[in-house]
Amino acid sequence: MQKRRKAKENEEYIALSEGQLMWRKFLKHRVAIAAAIILFILYAVIIFADFFSPYGMLTNHTDYLYSPPQITKIRFVDSEGKFHLRPFMYRQIAERDPKTLRFIYKDDINQRDFIRFFVHGEEYTMLGFIKSDIHFFGVGEGKLFLLGTDIIGRDMLTRIIFGGRISLSIGIIGVIILVILGTIMGTISGYFGGWVDNIIQRFIEILRTIPQIALWMALAAIIPKEWPSSYVYLGIVIIFGLISWTGLARELRGKVLAIRRSDYIYAAEISGAGASRIILKHIIPNVSSHIIVIATLSIPMMIIGEAALSFLGLGIKPPMTSWGLLLTKLREVQTLKHYPWLIIPAGFIIISVLCYNFVGDALRDVSDPYSK
Repeated sequence: MQKRRKAKENEEYIALSEGQLMWRKFLKHRVAIAAAIILFILYAVIIFADFFSPYGMLTNHTDYLYSPPQITKIRFVDSEGKFHLRPFMYRQIAERDPKTLRFIYKDDINQRDFIRFFVHGEEYTMLGFIKSDIHFFGVGEGKLFLLGTDIIGRDMLTRIIFGGRISLSIGIIGVIILVILGTIMGTISGYFGGWVDNIIQRFIEILRTIPQIALWMALAAIIPKEWPSSYVYLGIVIIFGLISWTGLARELRGKVLAIRRSDYIYAAEISGAGASRIILKHIIPNVSSHIIVIATLSIPMMIIGEAALSFLGLGIKPPMTSWGLLLTKLREVQTLKHYPWLIIPAGFIIISVLCYNFVGDALRDVSDPYSK
């Protein structure tokens, strides 16, 4: 007992800010930390997609139509039993099945393609100004299709990496619009109240009575078909942001109504502070953690929404690509039966959505840093 008392007396007490308390609580969520690391890797790869992808997004290999994934064929021991420190694959030879007329790929044990890092390949311009031909990995003169190819011989791994740029960025940009609109409407509704509150809340109720996915589809169908891919992308981002802000606005309204009656708000009003200053300096900082949580949990819904629209042909158009657009061929059951690797993009959608949900749940737990 005496040792414990002495330990307590000698213990140094450190004053921690609200942000530091939240960070400490967040570090206790190991699943969320792992999810955040995965998201960081995904975004790093898609930002530098030209470097990490073995080929260009539109590069097709006419000799390898619907080539199956080669990731399962990576080996260190050759057919003669010799061990190699560098992983390799046997080169694929395409033969047409006389019965089904589909291509069948067999290993040519006389030709080995060794996997190397930082290899020379197709030239590209990364981030608009970095010109290079160095790719993260490759096999030199051979062909490498870790996740297979599509109907015209385009590498699926490359398409997934470039498609992630659209699928993941739509969530981020859409959430920025959501946060701006939701924060403005929610704080105004909660702070001013009265007829302003009634008008905003009735408008929100009208929007929320319409199923979100159905409303997305209806508005996406209005986008002119002759628009280029970049305009369609921008239109979908704006649609997602303009429709999804209602939930954040309603939650912020409730919090602002409670904060509105606080003593420091009354003190600010008595001191002559205007409504805009009170909202920006006193109210929004107190609800910022809640805004971050809602924003994080809204990104998965937008990723799924984009995938659904693109899968149905209402979203991203070629030559751009997204994870949802890569799944369009799966509308034909026979395609999924014979070429099951085309469903791999769905796995990346699931992984990214789960990671955002794990991070969002952890942020929701730590949004009150003073709770136990």
